[in-house]
Amino acid sequence: MHGRPRKALKPEDEVASAAKAQKLQALQSLFLSNHHNRNYSEEALDVNAKLLEINPESYTAWNYRKLAVQHKLTQSDLDLDSVKSVLDEELRVVEGALRQNFKSYGAWHHRKWVLSKGHSSIDHELRLLDRFQKADARNFHAWNYRRFVAAFMKRSEEDELNYTTDMIEHNFSNYSAWHNRSLLLSSLLEKKVQGFFPKEKALSDEYELVHQAIFTDPDDQSAWFYYLWLLDQTMKIDSPLLISSWPTHGSDVSLSKEWCHASFSVSSSQNLHSDSETFPLILYFSEVVEGVSSTTVTVESSFCTSNDLVWKPISTNNSNASKVWIAHLKFPSTEPQHSETFHMEISLGNSQGIMSSGGFRYNHHTKIAFKVCVQSLSKEKNEVQDEGLISWKDENFHNFETQSPELSPFVNLGKLNINEDHEPTASDWRAETITNEIALFRELLSEITCKIGKLTLARLLKAHDALLSQSANKRVHSEESLALYTDLIELDPFHSLYYKDEYSLVLLEQVTSSWESLLRYCYHYRRDLTLSPLGNSVCLRLNNLSLSRIGSIEKLLWVQVLDLSHNQLQSIEGLEAMQLLSCLNLSYNNLRSFTALAPLRPIKSLKVLDVSYNEIGSHSIDTTRYICPSPLSHTEENSWNSNETVAGNDNVMKYWDAVLILKGLNLKQLDIKGNAIADEQFKSILGKSFPALKWLDGEVLH
Repeated sequence: MHGRPRKALKPEDEVASAAKAQKLQALQSLFLSNHHNRNYSEEALDVNAKLLEINPESYTAWNYRKLAVQHKLTQSDLDLDSVKSVLDEELRVVEGALRQNFKSYGAWHHRKWVLSKGHSSIDHELRLLDRFQKADARNFHAWNYRRFVAAFMKRSEEDELNYTTDMIEHNFSNYSAWHNRSLLLSSLLEKKVQGFFPKEKALSDEYELVHQAIFTDPDDQSAWFYYLWLLDQTMKIDSPLLISSWPTHGSDVSLSKEWCHASFSVSSSQNLHSDSETFPLILYFSEVVEGVSSTTVTVESSFCTSNDLVWKPISTNNSNASKVWIAHLKFPSTEPQHSETFHMEISLGNSQGIMSSGGFRYNHHTKIAFKVCVQSLSKEKNEVQDEGLISWKDENFHNFETQSPELSPFVNLGKLNINEDHEPTASDWRAETITNEIALFRELLSEITCKIGKLTLARLLKAHDALLSQSANKRVHSEESLALYTDLIELDPFHSLYYKDEYSLVLLEQVTSSWESLLRYCYHYRRDLTLSPLGNSVCLRLNNLSLSRIGSIEKLLWVQVLDLSHNQLQSIEGLEAMQLLSCLNLSYNNLRSFTALAPLRPIKSLKVLDVSYNEIGSHSIDTTRYICPSPLSHTEENSWNSNETVAGNDNVMKYWDAVLILKGLNLKQLDIKGNAIADEQFKSILGKSFPALKWLDGEVLH
């Protein structure tokens, strides 16, 4: 077993082991000679069979047998009985190898290959499987082979599902049987086989079965894992949904030309300032989709058409599919020093083409209507307010105060105009099922202490809150969920990082659940000053929350100034969707390298970035993402030129990850102090390589 010291061999065992090794070496040498000389005689095959009986994991030996079989089957004088005899001999050799090690990948793979040739008894295969599964009911190799045999003989999935029922009722701890059951049931539900559609009745029966196993032996994890899969199936909605957008439906967006920083006005309309004279349209789906284009997303406006928009997926792995899609739209033309309002409507679901990775089409008719007001600012005012340095000190921030949701800058957050027919029966069944399960597991945990039981209850509470949020922004179970994850961190420190991530996600769901909750984290920047680098901005401050993971991004697409300092972040995955970000504070976190900042690369509006007092440069290899510290081994580096130098710096390759990430941004202010990488040489490279950078660690560069 893993972690246990080996016992010293007895003298007689050492002699036997040495003899076995000598025999194996001799067989291996002779086999390789036959293989090299393409010797497929009966004597050569006998040597190969003896080798495989001792060492079934010799993939080269199995490949040799395949070549030998193909050689024999190409002989012109071979009749049907002879073909069957050749294949039966292969099955006999496999059985001999499996007796030595019935978990041999090579042996089971070779048996599949032989069976696929035909001419073999399927009934014999089922009898063989019965013997192996009686010897070890949890042998996943045998279960995998059983799925192959069942498909080969066109055995119905219903019959195989009944077989797993028998195996589970014989032994609730049969994890492989539970796993096979989940595969079969998934297929039956997807195909909408009679008796499995609608899925409510089938899943209700599954809850009864898994309850028996859990309450019989709560310490056995097999049924618990199946239960978590069952919960996912209960909450699963096949068709992808559009869950958020920017601009949101019913919003007023004020666009100002000749401005480089972003800000909010204190009203239901949002002020967006851009120096590129473009602004993004953002679509955020419930799951990864592809096919978002000018043909599947239509636009009605007086200043643009669908063909004017080029939709691109926002993905850190260069995929053509993503949860988040953006298109950049040019400002409408207006007369200087004048303001003009335009109406715009975006529609989805009127034509097919948007599809999830699971093969389901987006079929919801969705409309997002909003107003765009274009304003012009004088160049002098722009230059004056662009001069300031952004300081993240607490005294520079003042609470955002408003007494009405109509006056909040994110009043329309997450509101989409979706015209569709709902299915209240399915929704009611989900809510009733989850409510009953919560009560059941609360009762169980009142009697025993069970780590996976606490995790399951936390997921049930989260699922129930998700159902409530579909009709109203409510998170009634957040505090109970947070308490459960706090208990799990103490009970199971080995998995504490996972629990901290889940804790962070629940906390952010709670923070973003309503405008009242979110307002507690919104601040004005230097409200008392006449001139501010951020204008009349609202800053979302999620600092000092012990966050280890970012979530609820779909609720934060409007954010332009974000403070995530004094947390425990090692990754900022998800921030790539926040295309309006202008200022970001990531100081005092656990970021290990500049490559952890890769999600920022698609955010072209980012001007201010603070990553001070992290762990950048303290680790020679970022083990969470890298096999070796090379710009050639990762997807983000496909634009990297190994011969590239920036501004004549010979040491750029030493800091390739920093240059790679920062060169795509248009930063004007960067703070890196407190990191191991922040030496004078690196600062010199930044100053010379990035002419747009004006402030570095609070000092003027240019």
